[in-house]
Amino acid sequence: MSSTIESEVSGYLHRLFPMARSITGAANRETLQMLSEISPIVTHEVPSGGEVFDWTVPQEWSVREAWIADSEGRKIVSFEENALHLVGYSTSIDQTLSWEELQPHLHVHPDLPEVIPYRTSYYRSEWGFCLTHDQYAELQNLSGGLRVLIDTEHFSGSLTYGEILIPGKSQREILISCYICHPYMANDGVSGMLLTAFLARYISSLPSRNWSYRIIFVPETIGAITYLHENKANLSHVEAGLEITTIGGPGGFGVKKTWNSDHWLNDVIEDAFHHRGIPYKEYPFDIHGADERQFSSQGFRINTGTICQDRYHEYPEYHTSADNLDLVTGAQIEAGLDMYIEVISAIEKLDFFINTRPHGEVMLSRHNLYPTLGGAIKPIAGEKSELSLILWLLFYLDGHTPLSKVAKTLSTSEETLRPLVDQLLSLDLIDRT
Repeated sequence: MSSTIESEVSGYLHRLFPMARSITGAANRETLQMLSEISPIVTHEVPSGGEVFDWTVPQEWSVREAWIADSEGRKIVSFEENALHLVGYSTSIDQTLSWEELQPHLHVHPDLPEVIPYRTSYYRSEWGFCLTHDQYAELQNLSGGLRVLIDTEHFSGSLTYGEILIPGKSQREILISCYICHPYMANDGVSGMLLTAFLARYISSLPSRNWSYRIIFVPETIGAITYLHENKANLSHVEAGLEITTIGGPGGFGVKKTWNSDHWLNDVIEDAFHHRGIPYKEYPFDIHGADERQFSSQGFRINTGTICQDRYHEYPEYHTSADNLDLVTGAQIEAGLDMYIEVISAIEKLDFFINTRPHGEVMLSRHNLYPTLGGAIKPIAGEKSELSLILWLLFYLDGHTPLSKVAKTLSTSEETLRPLVDQLLSLDLIDRT
């Protein structure tokens, strides 16, 4: 991609970074509005209190101010300085406390003394502050009471999410998701939402599309669950998903595979890296991570893969104030965007066919595909005669398995299978989907 795109990405990176996002609130709406400058996003509001599967849409949360001051009124810790100083969804308090009373509500990073950790209390009424080791020591050594003010409001509002629906020639869909809830974090936050918006712009710019795309911007976990609940009836055409997160770090690429490790999306991503000659680390699916775990749940089973650069949990700056604009650059996000574009380009080239006679084995002799004399053929494991390949094609082509996956499974090439596919198409034994 061009340096003009890198400059554009960098500009949005700096604009989006210093915003006090959470799982609800005005900053999320402002974020979606800003991302809409890149690719138009339709915003949806889901009222607080609604039941979404096993969860409840939370109350909205807003912050007017929050700080800790010494006895002379000098602020030691302030939300205004960095949103990470306040534990997310903290309740209000206005008291003068002793160190012993305040200390249980303070959080520091166990290993990095100079950073502010990121902590939240979304589903429990609590309050707290996050601070550096120096700030902690300063508060501990102060004489006199410590004034603590948190002026926040929990109220019946709504949860906000954004959606872009891009139609293609087929109803077959790819779900692309990112989360918009992390404040003041560049890799685990801005990089995913920013790349997703630019990827949506790229997909929209294609002169034609074989696939349709469902692209969503949600607060993590509760937003994805809410989206699935609100759109359950609309997801029947989703064939696979991409969860875009932590894609702007300076480290190498990594790939988290889908819950079904044999799914064709894993092959597509692997081939994209091989095509570009870029090494990557591979991670198996597990139930910890981002919203791929929601899309992969039993009620949906959407195979969802992730490409990352400095994966969550694995870089020391993760969930701290050090995940900032010194760590992430527009060029690094652009490199991740190039890989996702490579994957989308490969998905667009996939061919899907379906056996039109799926109930039992096709009577090949009826279609002049079987030797005239039966009983003489002894199957040999692994052999790739024309007859065997035809039988395997009819076995695998179910409308959901691309020809490339069939070829890989059979240890052959698409070029070898093409004439047989054409023959089966001409006999109406398979149809293109």
